[in-house]
Amino acid sequence: MKKKATVLTASISLIIALLSGCYKLLPQMPDPTNTLCGPVSLSNAQSVLFAKGNDAFFAIRTAATGLGPYFVSTGCGECHSSDNRGHPFTMLTRFGQADTTGNKFLAEGGPQLQNANLPGYQPQQLPPGATSARFIAPITAGVGFLELVPDSAILAMAAENQQNPDGVGGHPNYNSIPSYVIPFANAIPRGDGKYICRFGRKASTYNLLQQVAVAYNHDMGITSTFMPYDPYNYLDQTAPSSPGTPEVDNSTLNSVVFYVTCLQTPNQRDTGNPVVQHGSQVFNSIGCAACHRPTLTTGYSPIDALSYQTFSPYTDLLVHDMGPGLDDGYTEGNASTAEWRTTPLWGLGLTPGVQGGNYYLLHDGRAHSIEQAITMHGGEAAASANRFANLSATDHQALITFLKSL
Repeated sequence: MKKKATVLTASISLIIALLSGCYKLLPQMPDPTNTLCGPVSLSNAQSVLFAKGNDAFFAIRTAATGLGPYFVSTGCGECHSSDNRGHPFTMLTRFGQADTTGNKFLAEGGPQLQNANLPGYQPQQLPPGATSARFIAPITAGVGFLELVPDSAILAMAAENQQNPDGVGGHPNYNSIPSYVIPFANAIPRGDGKYICRFGRKASTYNLLQQVAVAYNHDMGITSTFMPYDPYNYLDQTAPSSPGTPEVDNSTLNSVVFYVTCLQTPNQRDTGNPVVQHGSQVFNSIGCAACHRPTLTTGYSPIDALSYQTFSPYTDLLVHDMGPGLDDGYTEGNASTAEWRTTPLWGLGLTPGVQGGNYYLLHDGRAHSIEQAITMHGGEAAASANRFANLSATDHQALITFLKSL
């Protein structure tokens, strides 16, 4: 008995030692002041709906719960870790539209490549002749505030830019919206019936309902009443002829819409630091704020915490020509192939926490530092990028410190 007890004690000691060693490899518990999780102030009933959406957002889907047959990820949280930006491991590939006349490859599986599949199905491939671009998932926190910026404010920023001495322009991306999307009461459509869109790397998606419905369908291969057909793989030659039973019900999908709508905005840190304050001045002086607008204001929302709120996303929700270096030959809506929506900078300093300790910035993660991302700006941002390159060491460091505080 004593021998067995000794062996058992030794075994437990070994397990504890192994677990202790493994623990050093695991990430530490997040500091609440340095994460993006959590809702805006909600009522009790709204909090219940938010919690349901949170569970669905981070749920892992399988074939038994509707995944596939073609997909990119098994859940929303796989691409939006901690409600922040994505990682190159979960890159999306869009293909098929080379100009503003529309996507000519929808019958061949466009606009998104599903790079994973269930057993028994052929992998999707890019069809010959299709242009494509790779996208890292953008930040999710705060998107409910972006949805509520009135069209009039977006048009006003575009008009103001016409007087910019650096040649900064920018325009809204007008796009067609699906039949299940109801335009906002304050929407200002174009004469051809297209609406100002604001979500996605090209600002081609109208609202968060459309964003979530498309994500379920294109990213996870999950059908809904809004998008009742599975993604089509032209290699299989088996386009579905009629919709089946929705694989995600409206209640669950709408709870996810509510969840992302009510996520709090990322908070700037170290605002009292004189270096951060000086960096903010440098940011403005070299022209970055012309596109990365420090503050915007929401319109009315039935959710009090979102209604008529001034917030700091550092974007103008316009698409801008970023020059030939960032021209991927693919577009959506009425944006050109070199035009990209101004990426919100909020949460920028927290990005390494969800990108393996590194930075993967710009639309496809090609920039591995903040400095590199700035120097890759061309086109309308070339003048600001040149000023950045000529900053003194003190101003350079202050600017980077400020950006990491966001």
